[in-house]
Amino acid sequence: MPHVSDSAPGAASRLDGASPALVRDALDTGAPLLGTAGFAGEVDEYLVRDVLGRRPLFVDAADPARWSFVPTSLDDPVSVPAGTVARVGTAPESVDAQWTLPDPSPAADREAALAAVRDAVRERTRAVGADGEDGAAGAGNDDVAVAFSGGVDSGLVAAGVPDAPCYVAGFEGCHDVAAARDAATAMDRDLRVVELDHAALREAVPRLVDAFGRTNPMDLSIALPLFLVAERVAADGYDRLALGQGADELFGGYAKVQKAPEDPRVDADSVRGARRELLGTIPEQAERDVLAIRLGGVEPVTPLLHDDVVAAALRLPESLLVDGETRKVALREAARGLVPDTVRTADKKAVQYGTYVSRELDRLARQAGFKRRMDNHVERYVESLVADV
Repeated sequence: MPHVSDSAPGAASRLDGASPALVRDALDTGAPLLGTAGFAGEVDEYLVRDVLGRRPLFVDAADPARWSFVPTSLDDPVSVPAGTVARVGTAPESVDAQWTLPDPSPAADREAALAAVRDAVRERTRAVGADGEDGAAGAGNDDVAVAFSGGVDSGLVAAGVPDAPCYVAGFEGCHDVAAARDAATAMDRDLRVVELDHAALREAVPRLVDAFGRTNPMDLSIALPLFLVAERVAADGYDRLALGQGADELFGGYAKVQKAPEDPRVDADSVRGARRELLGTIPEQAERDVLAIRLGGVEPVTPLLHDDVVAAALRLPESLLVDGETRKVALREAARGLVPDTVRTADKKAVQYGTYVSRELDRLARQAGFKRRMDNHVERYVESLVADV
């Protein structure tokens, strides 16, 4: 687990996700993609957070000399923006991004672009078990489990660590559990089901709100299954949880990207523009997901968000993001031969819906007297659970 620090100026380097030497090189060159899966912390009296914000970092607004990887250790935590390079002690409102995500032109050679994605995805997923996501020798395969929903994203991650157990969470009858069972059978994998119930949600909600400070139902419906899987994985003796996070944002997995520019949910006037718009949501998502998974007692590993995969994905032409009704074209092609075609081509539901967590949070709220005719009825129910702790 990363070190949590008040980080007085002049203290030794404290970094999560990369070596000080690597970050110093990035500071010298201005290169935003360093060959990591994200980093955050302090180097030489500078606070840094990678260009996609894949690791959380917070500054205390009341005392900017204090920072932490977790908001609960600060009096007035403020999230440090992705791409930040700022002297320790800089007021949060004065912190701006220094690294920016590259915006290369689409590759002219379609096959070369596809090959680059294929090579990067295969190398980074295999590295989870062979050497560890960030290349740390000796990480091995015995300490990692896979969050598995039966789609191409988690299927690719699972294929990279063939001996790791796969975990899925959900309520009885939900899409994700059924899809994961079918995919695990097709891939001949050990699948462990974390069966959710109302008691588990009620107990977990206040803990998650305390961990990341959000009460909105969407964030909680996404974080709850991640946290509950992480708890089970930790209880079973594993230290890391490998996930397919970032694939939808990088490879065009959202309907609103597919339908750009007609879809009102995005401002962009092209598929590639909408994809870039969605990449801007990763820092906030990663902050939630990493804090939830670490609260569960394990370390998240996200090989599809590794710099190598990001760099390859950024060069994709629109036809390798979306082709008619098919999304994530390049990723599905990269999965050819690694996972069964039923997994490679499977449709995916968002985790909050595929697990029934969103539905059951709504049900709990109504059972507690927070009816749908009330404004923000689920969030008001969440707030009541927190108040009762």
